Amino acid sequence: MNALATLSRPDMSAPGIDVTPDGSDYETVRRVIEMLTLDYRAQPSLETIAAELGQSPTQLQKVFTRWAGLSPKAFLQAVTLDHAKRLLGQEGLPLLETSYELGLSGPGRLHDLFVTHEAMSPGEWKGRGAGLTIRYGFHPSPFGMALVMATERGLSGLAFSDLGGEKPAFEDMVRRWPNAAYVEDSEATAPYIGRIFDRGQWSADRPLNVVLIGTDFQLKVWQSLLKIPFGKAVTYSAVASDIGQPTASRAVGAAIGANPISFVVPCHRAVAKNGALTGYHWGLTRKRAILGWETGNA
Repeated sequence: MNALATLSRPDMSAPGIDVTPDGSDYETVRRVIEMLTLDYRAQPSLETIAAELGQSPTQLQKVFTRWAGLSPKAFLQAVTLDHAKRLLGQEGLPLLETSYELGLSGPGRLHDLFVTHEAMSPGEWKGRGAGLTIRYGFHPSPFGMALVMATERGLSGLAFSDLGGEKPAFEDMVRRWPNAAYVEDSEATAPYIGRIFDRGQWSADRPLNVVLIGTDFQLKVWQSLLKIPFGKAVTYSAVASDIGQPTASRAVGAAIGANPISFVVPCHRAVAKNGALTGYHWGLTRKRAILGWETGNA
């Protein structure tokens, strides 16, 4: 049997908050992160990075710190592979248990929400979205353009694209449920942006409703991802153990890659056994950006 998972009812009446970075801030930050990643061993200075981007060191420091909550140097430390390994806590407690001990119940937890489940009939799943109406819209976000998709039950899709890549991102999402009816409705999807990216709107009193459309196995994997603390990371094998299938790491990786609700269902927090920040459906640079943003705001 296949299933829907839903995180309690939303209150979409709250006014939206503009979480879009000023001007080309995201593009600047994206390029800085890319440079720091590629030139990690060289440890480029702020002055070197600023010269490469044609900006003053002072302005670059200001933009980056405002966006990420920490300096470029601190951000570099936060997103290096060594830091990912430290997040995993490779000594002592098992990896998943260690991550829980590091803050699962803390105030910075992203998903402090109530979870309920609703079954999808085999006929609905076999129909690949037939009978579903999905409203969608593109909106600026801290991590590039965000494609928000929603059914009458709540958020059902969140994808990212760079400017000019909106069409491929939409087509990628449509392939998941090709027989659904798609209605472009940015007015309906816009309130989700604040609920997703503005931490001031993260509240158990007004939980965000999320509808996960997938197989039973995918659903178990996505539910396991929801347990990972904000600003932390676990391995694919740890997720496999958490769902009771410790030998299914490869299948878990495929399910994580198929996650239709990026960021909210935090597939970016899954890393390789050696701590490497492996592939991300919406780009490895974006994965590093999200992890670094979370580290700076945890």
